[in-house]
Amino acid sequence: MSISKLLVANRGEIAARVLRTAKARGVATAVLRHASEQQGPAHLIADEVVTIEGPTPVAAYLDIPQIVEVAQKIGADAVHPGYGFLSENAAFVAALEEAGVTFVGPTSEVIDLMGDKVRARAFVEEHGFPVAPSAIEDDDPASFVERSRAVGYPLLIKPSAGGGGKGMRVVREDKALESEIETARREGERYFGDGRLFVERYIERPRHIEVQVMGDGQGNVVHFWERECSIQRRFQKIIEETPSPALSPEQRQEICDTAAGIARAVNYRGAGTVEFIYAQDGAFYFLEMNTRLQVEHPVTEMVTGFDLVAEQLRIAAGEGLSAVQDDIRQTGHSIELRICAEDATEDFRPAIGDILLLDEPEGEGVRVDSGILDGGKVTTDFDPMLSKLIVYGPDRAEAIARARHAVQNYVVLGVTTNTGYLDAILAHPDFASGDVSTGFLAEQAETLTASGEDVNDLLMAVAALSDERLVAEVMQIPEVHRRIGGWRN
Repeated sequence: MSISKLLVANRGEIAARVLRTAKARGVATAVLRHASEQQGPAHLIADEVVTIEGPTPVAAYLDIPQIVEVAQKIGADAVHPGYGFLSENAAFVAALEEAGVTFVGPTSEVIDLMGDKVRARAFVEEHGFPVAPSAIEDDDPASFVERSRAVGYPLLIKPSAGGGGKGMRVVREDKALESEIETARREGERYFGDGRLFVERYIERPRHIEVQVMGDGQGNVVHFWERECSIQRRFQKIIEETPSPALSPEQRQEICDTAAGIARAVNYRGAGTVEFIYAQDGAFYFLEMNTRLQVEHPVTEMVTGFDLVAEQLRIAAGEGLSAVQDDIRQTGHSIELRICAEDATEDFRPAIGDILLLDEPEGEGVRVDSGILDGGKVTTDFDPMLSKLIVYGPDRAEAIARARHAVQNYVVLGVTTNTGYLDAILAHPDFASGDVSTGFLAEQAETLTASGEDVNDLLMAVAALSDERLVAEVMQIPEVHRRIGGWRN
């Protein structure tokens, strides 16, 4: 089937990014917008903007019956979910399937399987792929605590239905185990409506490495190599890069082949990411599979030259994969920084306000996927990520240099952002050498926050004063003063 009209059931930078590719392919486009939502880039790109309603903006974007009805009403024959919201909701996919609307992504059955961490882990283990030692509550709830102890400390407790780091707890001492299990269960119920848990051996100073896969649903799967996502704050990624500085060519091939094998085993359709925990000794273990496009997908596009959204749309339209594995090569190095409205000096408290001036960096090897406009408003209605700054260089050192220059020249006046903090990470000698783990930000918390605080105001002042519009506004002499002429008191 061909796709003649695409509804993007999302907002912000990912909606704008998907819409650009869809329009380049000649597809008519539509995007959602809550009545209270500020205009963003996506609303200017789409052919049609459809207003959705709900008690809160987020509730509207999670309203399955309303969004399916919108797709039918406007004549959309396909829906792209972006990431977040309903992108990994099997019920949403099933509702679209029943309505005769194509979902740009996997089947509801695959999302249901891989979205459940316990079932996904069991599936992967049954097919002979590596998983960390663990205990699953569902196997025998009465013995869960004792079986958890038998795995050995330190332990990582996870909600079965979890994601985004929510509800995860690290336990290093036996005396804390039972209370942390209860805390994780309450958080799982609060965040996901599901309090089931599992535990696995916590790998000390691990790295987080993920592999981009793409399948046509007919058994054909390719990978687009790996991404290093170890720079995380409270299990949330904030800097991603590719290739990983930790892997040898042999290790890279092994982990990517493993990811493709997992996707092939589940007969995967569309874009997905297989995530692994990578230990200091070179061992790696399956973590989870995200059955959607990732926030950090642009770094993969930068080093492979493939448009991953275009690949998604091809597969959804029944055209299949555009390349075989030998066609997909890594060239150069790419880094992505998540620009967020938050105050690093105040425990990363989300920031709000009016965007008085927006000047996003440009130049060789610089890409900005933005979800904001000059004069817009940042509220607490949505996630604090404003945009993604992506850079490319012929090697990692040049990519870091370009990333630092770009983030130092990223101007957002009126709202506090994390640009200074990101620059402090890039400037850290351990990051430069690639000697990091998922605990790096916690280990260096005081140093990085202090560094970011020291340079942030200076960087913003320099960047702002380099903006011709701002300088002209500041230096302009008011009319009443100009009429005074050369008079002096």
